[in-house]
Amino acid sequence: MVRIFVSMMLGAALAQAQVQAQDERIERGPVPDWATPSELMPVPADASGLIFVRRQDALIHLDAEGQAQYLGYRIRILHPNALQMGNIQTAWNPASGAPVVHFIKVHRDGETIDVLEKSSFEILRREDQLEAAMLDGILTAVLRVPDLRVGDELEVGLTTRHADPTLGKNDSGLLFLGPSPAPGRYRLGLSWDKGLKPNIRMTPDMAPVARPRADGVDFSFDNPAMLTPPKDAPGRYQWQRIVEFTDFADWATISRHFAPLFAKAARIDDGSALDREAARIAAAHAEPLDRARAALGLVQRDVRYIYVGLGNGNLTPATAEETWQRRYGDCKGKTALLLALLARLGIEAEAVLANNSGGDDGLDERLPNPGMFDHVLVRARIDGTTYWLDGTLPPVAGPGTTPVIAYRWVLPLTERGSALKNIEWRMASRPNEITLYEIDARAGFDKPAKVTNKMIVRGLPGLVQQVQLSGLTPDQLRDGMRQQLIGATWETVDDVTWRYDQKAEASILTVTGTWTVDWDDDGDGDKSYALPGGGFSPPERRARAADQDQDLPYYSAPEFDCQVTTLRLPATTNAANWSFKSGYDTRIFGKNYYRAFDLRDGAIRMVRGLRVEQPEIDAASARRDNGRIAGFDNSMAWVSYKPEVAKPHDPASRVVPATYDIDWTADKVPCLSPAAISRAEAR
Repeated sequence: MVRIFVSMMLGAALAQAQVQAQDERIERGPVPDWATPSELMPVPADASGLIFVRRQDALIHLDAEGQAQYLGYRIRILHPNALQMGNIQTAWNPASGAPVVHFIKVHRDGETIDVLEKSSFEILRREDQLEAAMLDGILTAVLRVPDLRVGDELEVGLTTRHADPTLGKNDSGLLFLGPSPAPGRYRLGLSWDKGLKPNIRMTPDMAPVARPRADGVDFSFDNPAMLTPPKDAPGRYQWQRIVEFTDFADWATISRHFAPLFAKAARIDDGSALDREAARIAAAHAEPLDRARAALGLVQRDVRYIYVGLGNGNLTPATAEETWQRRYGDCKGKTALLLALLARLGIEAEAVLANNSGGDDGLDERLPNPGMFDHVLVRARIDGTTYWLDGTLPPVAGPGTTPVIAYRWVLPLTERGSALKNIEWRMASRPNEITLYEIDARAGFDKPAKVTNKMIVRGLPGLVQQVQLSGLTPDQLRDGMRQQLIGATWETVDDVTWRYDQKAEASILTVTGTWTVDWDDDGDGDKSYALPGGGFSPPERRARAADQDQDLPYYSAPEFDCQVTTLRLPATTNAANWSFKSGYDTRIFGKNYYRAFDLRDGAIRMVRGLRVEQPEIDAASARRDNGRIAGFDNSMAWVSYKPEVAKPHDPASRVVPATYDIDWTADKVPCLSPAAISRAEAR
């Protein structure tokens, strides 16, 4: 899916004009009647910075053919670094209509130079995102304004069109003014032909500058203030200086609109090669979940990912048969293929639109717009349970009861039409990442310790690691890690192994070798050492500038991290002469901080866990916890050896397992206190 919006000045540079053309030429024509330029703003004598914007107009007009988008500006070049503004770049989709360049002029000392008289756009390349496995048909052209100088005024005007046949007569999009515009005059505008007025919604900061009229609405700004989003607030509060428009009545209308496209694409011809694949899966697996897993694996493994936006492919899925024959497809094509296979296997499923970029917080407060989504996957119902299947993920990612990406809102595509569906956030029951250190110092203080370091990574980072490491030979993996690790803590790297455990849904990387343990010499034979992975940095104070809303909630990205360290003590020492820092179990700012020690069987064991239990906390709770930061224990995980001080072992002390005592890839591991685990289970 592609977002449709017009960008205003971001930072100190003008947004590149995105244009779409009928063929490979850039046409020249007059400014349309609906795009009357704003009056020029005088340049102040003390103007500073890179540029001064005498005017910039970003206008959208809706007509029977779709959207026409006008971008016109006149800027004063104030600094040599702004001369790059003379590299005017345009990109367009030949399927959507021809771009029109109205003028490119340079104003200097009362003289006006028509750049287009002697210069023209050059088409530089096709498929500028080919390296990202994207075939979108976009063409790119550039015009380099000759002899542009500091002090010149560059004036540009272009109109582009956007018309996607998939959407029919429905238009939607956004207009916005970025957070850091250069000084000057800006205008946003939306207009329409008679009978084509869309639904419009604007953020509160746009209402005071709105100038409505019968056939449109304009928004004007002179030297607009910089916007600073409220610090640490959830994403929905970052939505500022934005105007939405849409022809879709509600989200269910979008659901009904796209559902037939996937239903049509998800058909299998009787007797085709794809039909035979479905029959093979059915014969090999009797249980529906096993069939779904096999179908998903086929789509993930045998159909490589390439985004296909050619022609009408930006929003319309390729057919299942076509995707299978060419053995490549994007999320739309893979979803249609998977739906087709599941239907043949008797499994109820539907396509679901989602947002992979994390921008779906507050989506329920937005106007219905298909451009708010950039991904589609499958939701299936198997034996009374809902499963999520994503054909674009690596083959190790099977059907899951929750999506790999933590979506907040999704849109199922159904014949009757579905509303947005909220996916309730749930506290993690198992760590996203576990790092284990086994440090075997039994040879003595003055000898290198044998070390085993194991990293268990789940979720999307684990799948990324699977993609990166699965293609390496054992020698490549070992040699690469040696180059990376030896020279700091690691003295030798003897072996490196990696595997992906599908049952545990985890990437597991294990490094073995030797360390030079950095024992601190405390005098009189005393030694101390800070166990790796055992300390916490104190949490940051949650506060905002005085001009920001003090009552908004604060956000923490969900995480559950676990560090486990086992130190096998030097064989010449007595366990009674060893001690360690105290443990703790603290909850602050919606996060649980936990650390526990144990000493038994000749080894000090330490586990340290951090889990977000509330991604959002209210402002009052944040202010209360600010006062608790000073008492937060951020000590490192120190262990100490004092040969003259003996401390009897407390048999009632908390039992902490060593790195080698349990399977740390299991669903339930003791990375938090029993009380914290009980809180999670209660929810």
